[in-house]
Amino acid sequence: MIKVLFVCMGNICRSPTAHGVMQHKVDEQRLGGRISIDSAGTHAYHVGEKSDARSRAKASEKGINMEMIRARKISINDYDEFDFILAMDEDNLELINYYAPENGRAEICLFLSFANEAGLTEERVVPDPYYGGDQGFEHVFQLVDMGCDALIERIING
Repeated sequence: MIKVLFVCMGNICRSPTAHGVMQHKVDEQRLGGRISIDSAGTHAYHVGEKSDARSRAKASEKGINMEMIRARKISINDYDEFDFILAMDEDNLELINYYAPENGRAEICLFLSFANEAGLTEERVVPDPYYGGDQGFEHVFQLVDMGCDALIERIING
């Protein structure tokens, strides 16, 4: 079982969108026995809350249900629990690496690095749509969709 943790700042926009999209793709491709998904934030601003309503609405437009996802903060145990800890941007990557134990087993990197390697996008980060309009949430969804496809490809083909 490959375990993937998506991480952004508050775990209410980008990382739960990645969580929901990845879960949807894993379910569609019947990979639930091979891939497990979760999401977290580097900050505890929204612990226990549902994802941002705009993220949930955008996912719902695409046939993805994110209602079960609740915000949580990344924990020290996550570094051993997960195979991949994937940051949405450089600031969160820096924080994840700062708190990483020396012997943690997780591969830590930017989420879009897989889509970059696959030539799907040149964008390195998933921008935070929180203070913007609907177009920001659409852009996040498109990047996350590409990133999840590339990540599944990497997991399946090594």
